[in-house]
Amino acid sequence: MSLQTLLPPRRMRRLKLDNQINITPFVDVMLVLLIVFMVTAPLLSMGVVLNLPKTAATNLTKTEEPVVVSIDVEGVIYIQDTPIITSRLVPRLAVMSGANPDMQIYVRGDTNLDYGSVLSVMGQISAAGFRKVVLLANAPDQ
Repeated sequence: MSLQTLLPPRRMRRLKLDNQINITPFVDVMLVLLIVFMVTAPLLSMGVVLNLPKTAATNLTKTEEPVVVSIDVEGVIYIQDTPIITSRLVPRLAVMSGANPDMQIYVRGDTNLDYGSVLSVMGQISAAGFRKVVLLANAPDQ
C-alpha cells in the first residue's frame, strides 16, 4: 500500500515539503558581527600617535609581543600607552620583563624630537641590561 491510497488527495497536497532556506537568522548574526568588528577595530591600534622617520631598512620578524617605548614631540615617554617619568622607566621595564634581558623593546621617537633624547632613552634601557632594543621607523613612500 502506498501513501496515496491511504490518504485522500486533499490531504496529500498539504504534506508537500517547502524546500526554501530561511537565511534571516544568518543575516542577523552577520550584521551583529560586522558591528562588533567595526567598533573594536579602531581600539586595536597601537597607542601614542607619532610622526616616525622613514627608512629603507627591512621589516623585523616578530617572535613574541614586544614592549613599545614611545617618545612624543614634547619628550614625554610612554610604555605602551601609559606615560611614565624618566626615572621610573628602567624599573618599570624590569618589572614587566620579569628579569628577562632578552625581552624585545621597541623604541619609537617622533621625527621632530631631537636625536639625543631618543639615544638617551635607548642608552638607559641598554645600560639596564636589556639586549634586544630596536629603534622603529616607517618605510619611505615609493
